[in-house]
Amino acid sequence: MGIMEMYPLKSMPVFKRRIWGGQRLREVFGKDLPVGEKIGESWEIADLPQGQSTVGNGPFAGQALGDVVRRHTEEIMGRTDHDPGSVSRASGPRIEGGTPSTRRGQDGRDTQDEQFPLLVKFLDAQDVLSVQVHPDPATCRRMGRGDPKTECWYILRAEPGAVIYKGLKEPVTREQFARAVRAGTTADLLATVPVAPGECHFVPAGAAHALGPGIVMAEIQTPSDTTYRVFDWNRVDDAGKPRQLHVDEALESIHFDVTPDKLPVTTVGRLVDCPYFKVDKGHRAAGGEVFLSRGILRVLIFLTGGGTICGEGVPPLRREAILASPGPKSKGKMPSPRAEPVDFRAGDCLVIPAAFEGAATFAQDTEYLTVTL
Repeated sequence: MGIMEMYPLKSMPVFKRRIWGGQRLREVFGKDLPVGEKIGESWEIADLPQGQSTVGNGPFAGQALGDVVRRHTEEIMGRTDHDPGSVSRASGPRIEGGTPSTRRGQDGRDTQDEQFPLLVKFLDAQDVLSVQVHPDPATCRRMGRGDPKTECWYILRAEPGAVIYKGLKEPVTREQFARAVRAGTTADLLATVPVAPGECHFVPAGAAHALGPGIVMAEIQTPSDTTYRVFDWNRVDDAGKPRQLHVDEALESIHFDVTPDKLPVTTVGRLVDCPYFKVDKGHRAAGGEVFLSRGILRVLIFLTGGGTICGEGVPPLRREAILASPGPKSKGKMPSPRAEPVDFRAGDCLVIPAAFEGAATFAQDTEYLTVTL
């Protein structure tokens, strides 16, 4: 497929059963969830052994998104390999369900085995999640396993009184935290943070955290499913057994000086600007248009509304209204030919290849997130 034939890739999700999940993603976004199942996560854009989203439209329909990216890396990513700062998967425990990854680790990267550099989910927390932590790159190297993860949470729905647990109330020592784990009082050390729709909470690797009940959110993160669970509120699963804890790994991974004042909360404009990804919040009224310039990879997460993206016959636009971080200007290049229009609605996630140029036209008042690298 030539570079001018690239088009917006609508990703099809993978639903994940969770002890704390529910059915609200059906209510909020119309997701076709398995009836009666506790679905906690909808992996919208994923390229991991534990879940592979597929392309839902166009010539690539039915193919794994990661496979398409690996075959057309330059056209989609805008360069001949993935971001040099990305970290490939290392073998190690996979905690929240699934099987361990046994692919090549950080010191033996294989570009053919490199995953798409983002993981995007919608979460429905009907019960509190476990207290957990994700390791940073240094911890993964030191332990010789695991995959680093930095993430952010964009709150979509929050019941009255909903909270998250983010960082520690005050810095503690590793020994103090370990004593609390043994005593079953881990939650007493965590900072409780009330949340409201429209907030974006940054949760870097190493920050102890948990998601409280009554929250629906979008989660944007580096491509890792390594989670070290340190406390699970003394509950049991459907079989009456407590879920596995990973106390030693968690103690090795937690940054014991991270408190909420070090973890930004944003609501407008550039929500996140970290070494791994950037997130921008956008809004357009019905009838609005946005130009999508060629040159960078974008992931669009539509939270409300709907519309259409076209790659040919781009109408006159206010060129300053470029979606999120503008890529290099196209010098006299025509929009991508032969790309069929792609409709979108609330709950859709699209990968916009770097080789694509076109425009988004909004049929309804629409709020969306744009993720770039």
